[in-house]
Amino acid sequence: MDGLDEALAAVDAFDRTLVTGLLRPRPDRAADLVELARAVAGSPLAAGVAEAVEKAAAGAAGEDHFVALAAARTALLGAAHDALTSRADETTGRTRGAQAPPAAGDRQSVNLLAAARTWLCELARTGWQGIDHELAGGAAPIVSAMLPQPGLRRLATLLDGFAAELAASCPGAALDRVPARRWGDLWSRALLLTCPGAAGPPAAAPATGRLLPLGVDLHEHATAAQAQVHAVFEPADGTPPRLVRASVSVPKPDTVVAAGVWQLLRPHLSLLAALGEGRSMDLDGMPLTDEGDLIWDDAQARTGEPADALATARVALSTAVAPPVAPLDRHPTRLAEPVFLEGYDTHQDGDTLTFTVAGQTFPVDTDRIPEAGPLTPETVAASGACIALLRWDDGGFRLQPLAVLATVRRKSVALHAGAWAGGTTDKAGVRAEKAATDAVTVLRERAGRLLRK
Repeated sequence: MDGLDEALAAVDAFDRTLVTGLLRPRPDRAADLVELARAVAGSPLAAGVAEAVEKAAAGAAGEDHFVALAAARTALLGAAHDALTSRADETTGRTRGAQAPPAAGDRQSVNLLAAARTWLCELARTGWQGIDHELAGGAAPIVSAMLPQPGLRRLATLLDGFAAELAASCPGAALDRVPARRWGDLWSRALLLTCPGAAGPPAAAPATGRLLPLGVDLHEHATAAQAQVHAVFEPADGTPPRLVRASVSVPKPDTVVAAGVWQLLRPHLSLLAALGEGRSMDLDGMPLTDEGDLIWDDAQARTGEPADALATARVALSTAVAPPVAPLDRHPTRLAEPVFLEGYDTHQDGDTLTFTVAGQTFPVDTDRIPEAGPLTPETVAASGACIALLRWDDGGFRLQPLAVLATVRRKSVALHAGAWAGGTTDKAGVRAEKAATDAVTVLRERAGRLLRK
């Protein structure tokens, strides 16, 4: 795609400046800054970024200059996202909804936003190689003050996680490898969120109709888990079906793994049980944002009729309207488009599995298949039909399987990554659930003793 490599190269150039810091930039880092300015020269950001680059190259950048640099970096990744999304829409034949104006947000504490901005600018001056525990710990009082305010929790959570990553990597001078793109993403996003009005809540409207689950994308970390259900929503008013998502996140003990995470997530999202049972859900006035996210409330949903996810994908995905993406969420890693494939050829080369369909070959990201379900790389390789998320990673499109129709012991079987979400009789799943129950019970007893003391 024209300009994509150049845009990403400019982002990489700026990220190199954050590695060594902008307090006293070296000549080669000053050249990297100029590359960023050149990349946005034809945009409305040009004048502000040119000034910011000049000041930063001289080691005299102020907070407004750092915000301009973060905006330029974010704009380039947003343009890359838009180009990739357009290509994905052309491939799938999908139409996309228009972006609505942002809703008015609550009045936020200017002082706390300013404190966060000061800390982030100090990070940029110091650079990732210069971080130490004192600098990383500077975010703690800011996060503590932000968390009680609902309008600031999004930024507070980002700062908290970012500071924890930095603290775990101290001292920066000893790092063998710096995650420059990731830390650049976190830094620029956080800095833009300190601008008043940048983190306003998305506009939402009540949604009534039938929800047909497609599959679940499960993210599991040592202390947290998130399930994001992708689905097709058929409005009761007869308007075109829409692609939507419903998400739930929970903290978890590091001893709860594999299928055990479902019992932590299940109580907060009844949709998971419906997904595991292969059923639709009927929604009545459920808030739905313009970006396609359901603000889930179990009181506004009830379990519906049986609904086969593969049949839904085969029939409805081609006509479902995709939601627009909020401006600050425009990033290549944000791309996760549900697609339905069948009649493809599979090829296994070592650990690399690829699907070839309609003359195009896509690597299959089997590392994203969760252990908390019956779907495995082997069953994906034996499949003939697949629901997947089309993603962009490592310079190309990849497929993340959510469900497949595979031949197992000479029988055609539908296997879903979220098949155990509502409970399971599978032996491995039952063992994992029991282990999780035991772990949570022990932790609750310990917490109870601590509280009594």
